Amino acid sequence: MKKKAMICALAMLLSSFGAGLPVQAIDLGSVLKVGGIGLIVNQYGDQVNNFLNKLLMQKGVGTDYATKVVPIISVGNGKYIGAVQVVGPTGQVDKVKAVGQLEGSFNGNLFRAKALVPLDSTNVSKLNRVQGVGVSAIIDIQF
Repeated sequence: MKKKAMICALAMLLSSFGAGLPVQAIDLGSVLKVGGIGLIVNQYGDQVNNFLNKLLMQKGVGTDYATKVVPIISVGNGKYIGAVQVVGPTGQVDKVKAVGQLEGSFNGNLFRAKALVPLDSTNVSKLNRVQGVGVSAIIDIQF
């Protein structure tokens, strides 16, 4: 039921953007994924965080630091592309609003790298790293 309500809300939101614009083909699936990730993290982030903490404790690799689930934002285009669990001191974890993903390659594309940077905002035009916080888990969201 929650999934249906979320899809209806996304559809209404997306339909409001198209008013007065020329008709063009869009990939609704990718639009729902990009917009839906932020909504899913807001809705289920605490539950996913608790699940991860229990899983890590059961495997003997838990932490005494604070944890939180936040969206991953692709730096460059500002799209929500996934979710991660961040870990660190409570005051610092509370500041994290998203994790920015930076990608690059070198040595003739022999090496590719993805850097995950805890940020204090979802606004990719103002990148401010939150020091002392790391990424402890990557969360795949299936649509």
